[in-house]
Amino acid sequence: MKNKVVSLGIHILDVLGRPVTQIPPGQNLALLEEIRVTVAGTAAGTSVDMAKLGMQVTAMGALGQDEIGHMVISTMQRYGINTDSLVRKVGVQTSATMLPIRPNGERPALHVIGANGAFELSDVNWAAIEQAGFLHVGGTSLMEKFDGEPASHVVKFAKDKGLTTTWDFIGVPKPNLAEMIAHSLPYIDYFMPNIEEAQMISGLHDRRQMQQFFFERGATTIIFKMGAFGSAIATRVDGQIHETRLPAFKVPVIDTTGCGDAYCAGFITGLAKGWSVPESARLGSACGSLVAAGLGSDAGIVGFEQTVQFMNSAEALPMGE
Repeated sequence: MKNKVVSLGIHILDVLGRPVTQIPPGQNLALLEEIRVTVAGTAAGTSVDMAKLGMQVTAMGALGQDEIGHMVISTMQRYGINTDSLVRKVGVQTSATMLPIRPNGERPALHVIGANGAFELSDVNWAAIEQAGFLHVGGTSLMEKFDGEPASHVVKFAKDKGLTTTWDFIGVPKPNLAEMIAHSLPYIDYFMPNIEEAQMISGLHDRRQMQQFFFERGATTIIFKMGAFGSAIATRVDGQIHETRLPAFKVPVIDTTGCGDAYCAGFITGLAKGWSVPESARLGSACGSLVAAGLGSDAGIVGFEQTVQFMNSAEALPMGE
């Protein structure tokens, strides 16, 4: 059970091309070096990376009854992921994103919410969650029928059953983000947004103030993913916030799509192996860094041993303040 994880949330098919310096005017043509199609999203991308690292993964979410959905399922199954808990929705397409990747690795996105917005509480496979050791939720705030109070019932159920719960976020500006996440924070063991998402939710910019903001709303452990500046792990003991900083690793950056998803995958895998929180976060940083070195959210990670070898040999980047 320790290495069994349910990854619940958004499932997307990404179409990525690089390098894109401009969109051609009219019907002109631009030539690229590489185009890939990948399974992605804060649940599905994390699932693929966890499967590569040796975890037993059950995917939970919604797809359309279309060819894109078939591609998502067949791809996940090739990685050994259990797809029995993916529901197929009528009348909506499978979520998809087109990503023109800039030469510096930035990734503007053209996105269709699709079936992710149709996933609801009645679609949850409670028995699958009960049989796992971890529940990872990734998809707030692109799951309109699930975000907020419905999601809190799932993480509370998982906590009551003794699972370790982790939570990732996807930054879409909405006026009620803080309220949306507040329902679930008391049941989340590791709250793991990136720093920009934390700013978006809290309306704050100082890291310590943001940590305090989430602790006041019930957070237990907060992990801010900060790209090239690494990550920050915060806990609160007797009212005092204690922070541990960990670096990212130096790689030639091709595409930053899915780096945060990979971080979560490495972190969960480390915990499943009985590693400490900081060591698990180091594995997360290694996974995120490896993914940045290739095109798509499934790039870079080959397996657990290769990732650990990279973690123990790669050059750490400066963390700044």
